[in-house]
Amino acid sequence: MRMLMVGAALVMMTSAAMISPVMADDDDAKGAQKLAMQGRDDYWHCLAREYSRDSNRGMTEQDFGRSVAGACSSERQYYRVALLDYLTTQYPSIDAGAHLATANRAVEAAQKDIVTAFVKQRPPAK
Repeated sequence: MRMLMVGAALVMMTSAAMISPVMADDDDAKGAQKLAMQGRDDYWHCLAREYSRDSNRGMTEQDFGRSVAGACSSERQYYRVALLDYLTTQYPSIDAGAHLATANRAVEAAQKDIVTAFVKQRPPAK
């Protein structure tokens, strides 16, 4: 249930970043948005698989965080690039560095959310 709530929060956060009243070129923007959302979903599903591994039992928060940061590299990169493409299509007058920073924050937020869920699901220390 917590994974579902964390996943829903991530979906809402990144979906809000992908909505705009002005579309540069409707077809290009819709295609870029679809790819960014698919990238987000693929990355989130990969992180959820990492979260569910039996080998995570007994890991510290820091160890799990490092594990997640190194996991899902192809999904993470695809999401970053697809989101960057969407933002560039949607907001062409904004500096590419700002778009890259936004895409990087979205990736970091996904990792932070999965680590937070991991910490909350652990039994309390005795």
